[in-house]
Amino acid sequence: MAEIISEIEKRRAFRAIGEQGVPEDVKQRISRAALLAPSCANKQPWRFVVVDEEPALSVVRDALSGGNYWAKKAPLYLLAVTDPVFDCDLEDRRSYALFDTGMAVMNMQLQAVAEGLVAHPIAGFSDTQLKKGLKIPEPHILITIVVVGYPGDNSHLSEKHLVLESSRQERRAVEDLVSKNGWYFDE
Repeated sequence: MAEIISEIEKRRAFRAIGEQGVPEDVKQRISRAALLAPSCANKQPWRFVVVDEEPALSVVRDALSGGNYWAKKAPLYLLAVTDPVFDCDLEDRRSYALFDTGMAVMNMQLQAVAEGLVAHPIAGFSDTQLKKGLKIPEPHILITIVVVGYPGDNSHLSEKHLVLESSRQERRAVEDLVSKNGWYFDE
Protein backbone atom coordinates (compact mmCIF):
# COMPACT_ATOMS: atom_id res chain seq x y z
CA MET A 1 0.00 0.00 0.00
CA ALA A 2 1.42 3.38 -0.98
CA GLU A 3 1.78 6.04 1.65
CA ILE A 4 3.61 9.30 1.83
CA ILE A 5 3.51 9.76 5.61
CA SER A 6 7.15 8.69 5.90
CA GLU A 7 8.11 11.38 3.38
CA ILE A 8 6.07 14.00 5.24
CA GLU A 9 7.66 12.97 8.55
CA LYS A 10 11.13 13.69 7.13
CA ARG A 11 10.19 17.38 6.95
CA ARG A 12 11.21 18.68 10.35
CA ALA A 13 11.94 22.15 11.64
CA PHE A 14 15.68 21.57 11.85
CA ARG A 15 17.87 24.57 12.57
CA ALA A 16 21.35 23.17 11.89
CA ILE A 17 21.66 24.51 8.37
CA GLY A 18 24.92 24.67 6.46
CA GLU A 19 26.14 27.52 4.30
CA GLN A 20 26.69 25.44 1.14
CA GLY A 21 24.82 26.92 -1.83
CA VAL A 22 21.85 25.21 -3.42
CA PRO A 23 22.28 24.36 -7.13
CA GLU A 24 20.05 26.14 -9.66
CA ASP A 25 18.43 22.92 -10.89
CA VAL A 26 17.38 22.10 -7.32
CA LYS A 27 15.91 25.60 -6.86
CA GLN A 28 14.02 25.13 -10.13
CA ARG A 29 12.50 21.82 -8.95
CA ILE A 30 11.48 23.41 -5.64
CA SER A 31 9.81 26.26 -7.52
CA ARG A 32 8.10 23.83 -9.88
CA ALA A 33 6.67 21.96 -6.88
CA ALA A 34 4.94 25.17 -5.80
CA LEU A 35 3.42 25.63 -9.24
CA LEU A 36 1.84 22.18 -9.01
CA ALA A 37 -0.10 22.98 -5.83
CA PRO A 38 -3.89 23.17 -6.17
CA SER A 39 -5.61 26.55 -5.90
CA CYS A 40 -9.09 28.01 -6.17
CA ALA A 41 -9.99 28.19 -9.88
CA ASN A 42 -6.28 27.55 -10.56
CA LYS A 43 -5.51 31.20 -9.81
CA GLN A 44 -2.18 30.39 -8.13
CA PRO A 45 -2.24 33.43 -5.81
CA TRP A 46 1.24 32.88 -4.46
CA ARG A 47 4.32 34.82 -5.33
CA PHE A 48 7.73 33.67 -4.12
CA VAL A 49 10.77 35.86 -3.75
CA VAL A 50 13.85 33.62 -3.97
CA VAL A 51 16.76 35.17 -2.10
CA ASP A 52 20.20 33.66 -2.71
CA GLU A 53 22.54 36.57 -3.53
CA GLU A 54 23.81 39.73 -1.89
CA PRO A 55 22.62 42.34 -1.12
CA ALA A 56 19.22 40.63 -0.79
CA LEU A 57 20.68 37.97 1.58
CA SER A 58 21.73 40.71 4.00
CA VAL A 59 18.30 42.32 3.79
CA VAL A 60 16.68 39.06 4.90
CA ARG A 61 19.26 38.28 7.58
CA ASP A 62 18.96 41.77 9.07
CA ALA A 63 15.18 41.43 9.24
CA LEU A 64 15.18 38.15 11.20
CA SER A 65 14.09 38.17 14.84
CA GLY A 66 16.58 37.24 17.56
CA GLY A 67 15.14 33.76 18.00
CA ASN A 68 15.93 33.02 14.38
CA TYR A 69 19.68 33.65 14.80
CA TRP A 70 20.33 30.16 13.40
CA ALA A 71 18.70 31.08 10.07
CA LYS A 72 21.34 33.71 9.27
CA LYS A 73 23.69 30.98 7.97
CA ALA A 74 21.25 29.75 5.32
CA PRO A 75 22.19 30.19 1.67
CA LEU A 76 18.58 30.36 0.46
CA TYR A 77 15.35 31.99 1.60
CA LEU A 78 11.95 31.55 -0.03
CA LEU A 79 9.58 34.38 0.86
CA ALA A 80 5.91 33.48 0.40
CA VAL A 81 3.78 36.46 -0.56
CA THR A 82 0.14 36.81 -1.57
CA ASP A 83 -2.73 39.24 -1.76
CA PRO A 84 -6.41 38.34 -1.52
CA VAL A 85 -7.00 40.06 -4.88
CA PHE A 86 -4.86 37.35 -6.51
CA ASP A 87 -7.36 34.61 -5.61
CA CYS A 88 -11.05 33.74 -5.81
CA ASP A 89 -13.45 36.51 -4.80
CA LEU A 90 -15.37 34.80 -2.00
CA GLU A 91 -18.41 36.51 -0.46
CA ASP A 92 -17.76 35.26 3.06
CA ARG A 93 -14.76 36.02 5.30
CA ARG A 94 -12.46 33.33 3.89
CA SER A 95 -9.20 34.65 2.52
CA TYR A 96 -8.51 31.70 0.26
CA ALA A 97 -5.23 33.17 -0.97
CA LEU A 98 -3.66 32.32 2.40
CA PHE A 99 -4.81 28.70 2.20
CA ASP A 100 -3.70 28.27 -1.40
CA THR A 101 -0.30 29.83 -0.70
CA GLY A 102 0.15 27.53 2.31
CA MET A 103 -0.35 24.51 0.09
CA ALA A 104 2.25 25.81 -2.37
CA VAL A 105 4.69 26.35 0.52
CA MET A 106 4.15 22.77 1.70
CA ASN A 107 4.85 21.45 -1.80
CA MET A 108 8.10 23.42 -1.83
CA GLN A 109 9.11 22.06 1.55
CA LEU A 110 8.44 18.47 0.55
CA GLN A 111 10.46 18.87 -2.64
CA ALA A 112 13.30 20.51 -0.70
CA VAL A 113 13.37 17.59 1.74
CA ALA A 114 13.36 15.12 -1.17
CA GLU A 115 16.44 17.01 -2.44
CA GLY A 116 18.23 16.40 0.88
CA LEU A 117 17.64 19.93 2.18
CA VAL A 118 16.27 21.39 5.38
CA ALA A 119 13.21 23.60 4.75
CA HIS A 120 12.09 25.46 7.85
CA PRO A 121 9.27 28.04 7.62
CA ILE A 122 9.48 30.93 10.11
CA ALA A 123 7.27 33.81 11.19
CA GLY A 124 9.87 35.80 13.14
CA PHE A 125 10.94 38.67 10.91
CA SER A 126 10.30 42.35 10.27
CA ASP A 127 7.67 42.52 7.57
CA THR A 128 8.32 46.25 7.11
CA GLN A 129 12.07 45.82 6.61
CA LEU A 130 11.64 43.01 4.12
CA LYS A 131 8.97 44.72 2.07
CA LYS A 132 11.05 47.88 1.83
CA GLY A 133 14.39 46.15 1.23
CA LEU A 134 13.08 43.70 -1.37
CA LYS A 135 10.54 46.05 -2.99
CA ILE A 136 7.48 43.95 -2.09
CA PRO A 137 4.37 46.13 -2.62
CA GLU A 138 2.74 47.24 0.61
CA PRO A 139 -0.75 45.76 0.22
CA HIS A 140 0.75 42.28 -0.24
CA ILE A 141 0.97 39.84 2.68
CA LEU A 142 4.38 38.37 3.44
CA ILE A 143 3.25 35.13 5.08
CA THR A 144 6.46 33.27 5.82
CA ILE A 145 10.10 32.83 5.02
CA VAL A 146 11.16 29.26 4.30
CA VAL A 147 14.78 28.93 5.39
CA VAL A 148 16.49 26.43 3.08
CA GLY A 149 19.90 24.79 3.11
CA TYR A 150 21.72 21.51 3.42
CA PRO A 151 21.99 20.01 6.91
CA GLY A 152 24.89 21.61 8.74
CA ASP A 153 26.86 21.79 11.94
CA ASN A 154 24.79 22.39 15.07
CA SER A 155 27.61 23.85 17.20
CA HIS A 156 26.19 27.39 16.94
CA LEU A 157 22.74 26.40 18.27
CA SER A 158 21.47 27.36 21.71
CA GLU A 159 20.90 24.64 24.32
CA LYS A 160 17.16 24.84 23.70
CA HIS A 161 17.58 24.37 19.96
CA LEU A 162 20.11 21.56 20.40
CA VAL A 163 17.50 19.65 22.42
CA LEU A 164 14.82 20.32 19.80
CA GLU A 165 17.10 19.12 16.98
CA SER A 166 17.48 15.68 18.50
CA SER A 167 14.17 15.21 20.30
CA ARG A 168 11.14 13.44 18.96
CA GLN A 169 8.78 15.69 17.04
CA GLU A 170 5.84 16.43 19.33
CA ARG A 171 2.41 16.52 17.76
CA ARG A 172 -1.06 16.58 19.23
CA ALA A 173 -3.21 13.46 19.07
CA VAL A 174 -5.33 13.05 15.94
CA GLU A 175 -8.54 13.10 18.01
CA ASP A 176 -7.56 16.54 19.38
CA LEU A 177 -7.61 17.96 15.87
CA VAL A 178 -10.02 15.82 13.83
CA SER A 179 -13.71 15.42 14.64
CA LYS A 180 -16.06 13.19 12.68
CA ASN A 181 -19.51 14.29 11.49
CA GLY A 182 -19.70 17.43 13.60
CA TRP A 183 -17.84 19.71 15.99
CA TYR A 184 -16.92 17.53 18.98
CA PHE A 185 -13.85 19.26 20.35
CA ASP A 186 -13.18 19.91 24.04
CA GLU A 187 -11.80 23.41 24.05
